[in-house]
Amino acid sequence: MGGIPEVVTTRQMRAVEAAAIGSGAVTGRALMERAGTAAAAEIAAAWPQLAGPVLVLCGPGNNGGDGYVIARHLAGRGLSVRVVAMAPPATPDARAAAADWAGETLALGAPPAAGAAPALCVDALFGTGLARPLAPEIAGLLRGVAAAGCPLVAVDILSGICADSGRSLGGGSLPQAALTVSFHRAKTGHFLGEGGALTGALRVRDIGIEDWQGAAGDCIRLAGPDPALEKRAGHKYSHGHALVLAGGPGRGGAARLAARGALRVGAGLVTLGCPAAALPENAARLDAVMLTGVEDGPALARLLRDPRLNALCLGPGLGLERARVLVPAALATERPVLLDADALTAFADGPDALFAQLHDRAVLTPHDGEFARLFPDLARKLADEAPKGPAFSRLDAVRIAAARAGATVLLKGPATVVSGREGRVRIAAATGEAAAPWLATAGSGDVLAGIVTGLMARGLAPPEAAATGAWLHAEAARRFGPGLIAEDLPETLPQVFRALSAGAVFSPSSPAGGLL
Repeated sequence: MGGIPEVVTTRQMRAVEAAAIGSGAVTGRALMERAGTAAAAEIAAAWPQLAGPVLVLCGPGNNGGDGYVIARHLAGRGLSVRVVAMAPPATPDARAAAADWAGETLALGAPPAAGAAPALCVDALFGTGLARPLAPEIAGLLRGVAAAGCPLVAVDILSGICADSGRSLGGGSLPQAALTVSFHRAKTGHFLGEGGALTGALRVRDIGIEDWQGAAGDCIRLAGPDPALEKRAGHKYSHGHALVLAGGPGRGGAARLAARGALRVGAGLVTLGCPAAALPENAARLDAVMLTGVEDGPALARLLRDPRLNALCLGPGLGLERARVLVPAALATERPVLLDADALTAFADGPDALFAQLHDRAVLTPHDGEFARLFPDLARKLADEAPKGPAFSRLDAVRIAAARAGATVLLKGPATVVSGREGRVRIAAATGEAAAPWLATAGSGDVLAGIVTGLMARGLAPPEAAATGAWLHAEAARRFGPGLIAEDLPETLPQVFRALSAGAVFSPSSPAGGLL
């Protein structure tokens, strides 16, 4: 199934570059040349018929130095290139790159050069080095370029975006890049916050510093396929028995979606437990999913005397009062338990009471609204304007939430973030070319709850089940495409598994989109 891509923070990227340069094996100027050359090649590949002028916006730092290299290489391909510098180069490497650029350099704010309007604009203003909001005139320039219909290429990351959190520094609106070319590793800000929406097509190019990656320390990984997804030989009980708890009559749809997700992801058996009055309704809609009556907490406790019921899902369509009764009974067994929807909202008035019952085999799967009810202080920090970088991010919020709750937390979103209580974080990215906007449909979160529960029933540890389940969920949506409804997600999982066997799975941070 291949390796799962790592992503790095700005601090980690600088540590790798410093280690490479400190070794004497490479210079900063050589890295700049490699980066600019690679970016120019990606631009030429993306726009092979480009004929009109290219506008390269260069900042004073090393990102601007990359821009001068890009300008030189694009001009060497026969393109008309204009460079606009917001300030003179301020680092030795950037000055050397600017000196090697033989064309004209205009100052920002100077009268525009005569000739055709630019057909492409390269943003080499700040990249990952930005730690403050863009000046209004710079932000306005980028918005104006995009408004004129000129495609925008970001070097490393779109200027104005915090490369760690993905948040727009200062809260200003920014245009979307058509292409972002980054180097060595994708950055967390390519997937999180506004960065996930504004990065566009992401290409990550090798610049020859892989030997020093160890200087970065532990890195965050993108979620992806787990080798345990390949089902081994055995009988049905070898692959676990998931129990999904449902609500009363007329409320069973969400739980049925979850149960179907658990079954399709490979749990050997799935049982839906509901009040006796709801049994006929659910029996009419289910075949391979088994049914049992569960009226209250003592009934659930009796049912769980069967040790083969090894993973539980509570929340989808459960009802608040029923959740307040059944959640404590489920958690008391200390088996893998997923809490979603009503199982979270039922404790919104006193989340500490829920946290006191949780354990390291529990998974919480809130969307932003549910997260705000359980962790209001963290939600406020995410909502507050980010005045400087590195800004407080969804990674920070989920790490703190998981430690506070003492359980795995999966925060849903275009970039779903998962953290175990020990702080190890994974990002399930559904942004840029890997976007799955069709998941914004009723019931898709219920299917996700079932997928994660099914993976826990199969033996995956809660953090791995959550991260892998979030990736599978988005991959199924990508494969089905427009018109998706929640019922389609479980039925598309077999296509994902077949693609995994064939090695044909999309990776958003490989050099050319690529496959895992």
